[in-house]
Parts: sequence; structure tokens; C-alpha cells
Amino acid sequence: MDRIKNSRIVQFFYNIPGVSRTYHFVWAWAAAKINRHPSRNIFVIGVTGTKGKTTTLELINAILEAAGKRTALLSSLRVKIGDEGRKNQTGNSMPGRGFIQKFLREAREEHCAYALVEVTSQGVALHRHRFIEWNMGVITNLAPEHIDWHGSYEKYRQAKLDFLENVLKCGGKVFLNRDDKEYGFLEEALAGRSESDRAGETIPYSRDDRWFKDSIAKARLAQSLRDEGAPKFLLSKFNEENIAVAVAIAKDLGISDRIIEDAITNFEGVPGRMEFVRKGDYTAIVDYAHTPESLEAAYAAARPEPTPYFPVPRLICVLSAAGGGRDRWKRPAMGAIADQYCDEIILTNEDPYDEDPEKIMAEIEGGIRRADPERPPVLKTLDRGEAIRRAVDMMREGDVVIGTGKGSEESIHVARGRTVPWNEREMFEEALKQRFEKEQAPL
Repeated sequence: MDRIKNSRIVQFFYNIPGVSRTYHFVWAWAAAKINRHPSRNIFVIGVTGTKGKTTTLELINAILEAAGKRTALLSSLRVKIGDEGRKNQTGNSMPGRGFIQKFLREAREEHCAYALVEVTSQGVALHRHRFIEWNMGVITNLAPEHIDWHGSYEKYRQAKLDFLENVLKCGGKVFLNRDDKEYGFLEEALAGRSESDRAGETIPYSRDDRWFKDSIAKARLAQSLRDEGAPKFLLSKFNEENIAVAVAIAKDLGISDRIIEDAITNFEGVPGRMEFVRKGDYTAIVDYAHTPESLEAAYAAARPEPTPYFPVPRLICVLSAAGGGRDRWKRPAMGAIADQYCDEIILTNEDPYDEDPEKIMAEIEGGIRRADPERPPVLKTLDRGEAIRRAVDMMREGDVVIGTGKGSEESIHVARGRTVPWNEREMFEEALKQRFEKEQAPL
């Protein structure tokens, strides 16, 4: 199929405006037909938004499993059906060519009661949400992303709205984040639709809801009383948005407060999403943040607080941005955010594709304004492994190093379609181990 699609004649027709979307629409329709419309016999929950989709899906899954429900899950991170799971190797959070319908059919055949699906703006634009009977749709938040692909922020936002409208047309419930700046727009755009079609409805949720505050307070207390060292998943403000919608959905499904609180307390987090790596008093964080909003949230959560033992802790960041012409506008913005939050900045490589990585670093650096002459200069190295080692080597006790952009991804995309194997967590573990052993070595 790929060889046919990549032929010059097929590529010519594929690139004609409208042909691509028609192609994907036919795929969605045919896949639903071939798989006998599996979503009609399983409860389907779709989660969309700019950030937090994967963590939200995993939180919902953890609560449902704690309640004894059999689930299936499709996200950028993994594909899980019942007790069996594997990494998502498709390279796409919302795969096409019938993948979703096949996933739903297999989930139904394995007697799963719920299917949880990550919904992306590109996937919606290519009709991959079509012909699915959505029971619930969730939007975590909205901020500029994939602007180059969609053409404008308004078109990106419209793709998210199209999905939510489709949920309502299916008679499903749409959960809107009252804390998000786009809540008013989405609420107004969806107004009245819940009374038409098949009686879908919109449900607002917020971190300020009483039931959420009660649940998170009890979960924090239970987590603090556990004698297992530092938790893998922090019940911090950074994660509250994701927890809030997971709790809202669970309560709407009739799951008890005790089960919800226990599931949140025992949740171990998601690989590559604010994932802590520790050795002695040295702490590093691996995170997938790749937009200005998510980067700022990650830095704000990671910045260490002064203590009597470590009165002047520093935040050290390893930062880059994807190449291939992807959303170049955000590079200086990310540099400015790093300048605001980070005491030391090391710029490096991420996924340059066919773009010059030196140019990417220069555009990020363009947003950094080190007006204070006392602040250290920005360091740069194209070798991401070297960047991590340098960041760890400059640590003092109490400091925190955070690497963003790669998360749990297993490769770095370079020129001519090639990839280089990569594991960010292992790189930090090795660097921290070497640093710790050096500190412990006898003089």
C-alpha cells in the first residue's frame, strides 16, 4: 500500500485539495462497515485537547479498572485490549486506514465494557472520528498547536469542535473544562445542540468543583501516609486538570468516591509525562512538553522550592524543538519561557527531520533575553546525550534537571527519514548514576 501511495501518479492525485480527506472518509466508512460497527456494542470515550490527553486516558482507565471494569485503550503511548497491551508503534496517536474500527471490534470481542480513545485534531480533519458511536467526549484544554498543518489556530480549534459536535450528534455527553480560556467559546458553539439530534448534553467540570477538591484532598492524604518513598505520580496542580475530568467522568458513571480516591492514590503515572528519575539527592524529570503552554506548566511544577538544607536550588533545563518546519512560531516562545523559569539552559537536538538543527537551536535562543549579566550563558550541543550529561554534571544537591520534548519516545527523527534509537529515561538514569558514584567515591 505504501509503495502504491508513494508513486508519483498517486501522489499527484492525493495532493489535490479535497482528495486526501475524501480518501480518509471512505476508509472510515468502509472500516466501520467491514468491522460491523463495533462501537454500537461498547461504551466509547474520546479524549481530545492540546495537552494532557494521554495522562487523562490513563487516569480514567485506572479508575474503571479499580471499579472492576474491563477496558480497552488507544493512545499515543500504547494500545491495550483487556489484559494485553503493547506500545503504539504506528507513529500516530489516532491511526487511520481502519485501525480504530479494528481496535474497537477486538475490544468488543474481548468483552471490554469501555474503549478509551485519544482524539487528535489531524485525526478529526481526516475523518477518523466518523462512524463511531461516541458515548462521551472530553476536551482537556486548548492552545495553539499544529498551526502549520491546519493553516490557522481557528481551523485547529474547529477540528476539536467538530469532534465534540459529533459526540452530541451520537447522543453522547461532552465534558468541557470550565478553567480553560476557550470554555466560553466552546460552550456557546455547542449551545442548543444538546437539545437536538439524539439528546446529547454538555457537562462542565473544574478544579474548583467541591467533589473534586474532596477527592483530591483525601487522595493526597492517603498518598502522604504511604511508606513507599516519593510517589511516581504527583497530585500537584500540574496534574489537577487531568484528574478533575477523570473524576468527573467516573462520578457520572456512578463509580463510588472510595474507588475513585483509591485509584488516584495508587496511580503510577505515565512514562515520559513528568516522570521522575532520582539518585540520592539528585532529581531529574522526563517530560513530553512540546508547546509553550505545556512547557511553562512543566517548568512551574518542576521548579524546586528552597529548603533549610537547599536554600538556593536551581532548575536546569535540556530544551529543543521539533524540526521539519513544524510550528516554527513556538521556538522563540519556548526560549522565552525557559529564560523565565530556568537558571541554566542547555539547548540541544530533538527531532530535526530534514531541518538544520543548528537553525532550530538559534530560533529558540532568539527568545532568550539574558539581561542580567550575572546569569550563566546558554549552552548548546547537538548531541542530546551530551546535553543530558552536562546538565547532570552541573547539578548541586537540591537542584532539578528537566528534559522536555521526547518523553517516552523511542527514537530521534533525523534527515532522509532515518531514525536514531533513543531512551530519555535511561540516559538520565545513567548520567545520574555516574554523578552519584562520583560523589560517593573515596577521596
